[in-house]
Amino acid sequence: MSVRTAAAVAVVAGVVTTLLPLSATAASAAPTVGDHALLRTEMGTPVPSGPLTRGGATETFDLTVKNPTGKPVTYKPWMLLHPTGPSPLQHDAVVFKVDAVDAPATTSSFGQQDGERQGLFYPAGSGPNGAHGFDIPANGKMTWKVTLGLGANYPTNDGDFTFTADSYNNSVDPSAKDSHVFKVDPQIKTGALKTSFKQISSGMDGQEQRAYLDLTYEATGDGSFDSALASTLSLTHPGEEKADFRLQAVIDGRWQDLKAKDSRYTLPRIPKGFGAASGSRTLPLRVSLGKDTKLKKKTTITMSVEVSLAKGNTWPFNSASVKFPLAPIVETEPTPTPTPSTTTGKTPPTTTVQPAAATSSAAVVAAGNTDTTTTGSATGSLAHTGAGSGTGLYAGLAAALVTLGAAVAWLGARRRRGLSA
Repeated sequence: MSVRTAAAVAVVAGVVTTLLPLSATAASAAPTVGDHALLRTEMGTPVPSGPLTRGGATETFDLTVKNPTGKPVTYKPWMLLHPTGPSPLQHDAVVFKVDAVDAPATTSSFGQQDGERQGLFYPAGSGPNGAHGFDIPANGKMTWKVTLGLGANYPTNDGDFTFTADSYNNSVDPSAKDSHVFKVDPQIKTGALKTSFKQISSGMDGQEQRAYLDLTYEATGDGSFDSALASTLSLTHPGEEKADFRLQAVIDGRWQDLKAKDSRYTLPRIPKGFGAASGSRTLPLRVSLGKDTKLKKKTTITMSVEVSLAKGNTWPFNSASVKFPLAPIVETEPTPTPTPSTTTGKTPPTTTVQPAAATSSAAVVAAGNTDTTTTGSATGSLAHTGAGSGTGLYAGLAAALVTLGAAVAWLGARRRRGLSA
């Protein structure tokens, strides 16, 4: 279902209460085709005939509503204008007026309807938008003169349009809704606004999991948009967990953060005058999950954009979406140092007995600085023994005592040889 079609359904249901204040009630009590939806609308030939021009002369035609049933049927007029081309219509894009011919005094208005325009008319003095409508008598009819034209600001990228005489209380037979196609001069080749996403990559980017995407706008056909284009973007995922999205866009040549308001991100505007001659316009985007995310595994994310005119008739008229995978931040553990192989049990330190001439304080110091085995812990930090432990000190003292004992033994032997001599 297109954006315009979906929105039209919402209007019929009574969403646009400013224009159709009682449409929700009327729709809920609307007659069915087999019951009272039997009114017929007929539109006469426009005078003068020929194409309409922007800011040019208007045309008039008779609108007759007939009731072929044996009891009165209420008619609540709803004149629908469907233009060809991509641009929604602003308030002053169309001239519309209705005068009673064979009907009660009438008041008319022209307003917004989901990006298009709609004409309403109702009994004069019946309140805003005509709460009651017109009661078409049994086997009777009513006639009005409708005046229609183009304002000077009718979009240059919109062309011909269809004008349909309907009712917003569903009292007109669906097979009996008359309509006219009004030509617009000069004739143009109508196009469309094409909005699309392209996923560039998704995965590790340094220490983060990121997805890179390009959002591209392209216009086709003649003419251009007479207003800047505004875009809002949303990010959703299955489930209720908090996602903590971090969205950035390349603005003014560098990555800049985009902040969400009411769960939607506002993107940079496309200036007025955007058309086929402008070429395509691409906005690089990248998204990641912040540290506060409750998503614990790779999840499919949906990115959606809605486009509207930046002012006036700001009803979204264009949209696009894309799905891509995104994973949360992975906390990396420090890499542990490999643990050297060690033997079980304690091996007493070995001490080399040196001759007295070779013994010095340096030998004791060297023995005290001897490192022992290094052991890796479970967290990757290292526990070791060395000069800070008592093992080296005891080994040095043992070596000194052995050396001293050898010297004493030598002196004793010399003394005994002297005494014997």
